Amino acid sequence: MVGLLAHWLGLDNASGPPYLWWSGAGADLGELAIIGGLVSIYRRHNCEVHRCWRLGRHATAAGHMVCRRHHPLDRLTSADVVSAHEEAGRS
Repeated sequence: MVGLLAHWLGLDNASGPPYLWWSGAGADLGELAIIGGLVSIYRRHNCEVHRCWRLGRHATAAGHMVCRRHHPLDRLTSADVVSAHEEAGRS
């Protein structure tokens, strides 16, 4: 039983304990760090409305980052883009 635990922890080979630890159970620490980083990035950039899972890409006048569904203004239409382009060209 001790041999099985040593094998699972990666401590039963003669290459050296630090290498064996990192290639055994210690490798899970790196995976946990990657997953934790991805979760923190998601939580930083998601919509500020409670229980909304979408990414918040649009800023409101108050400075809140919200998704398109929760933004107080309607969607931008192609006519809005054309009119803004024409106004910018006149200036």
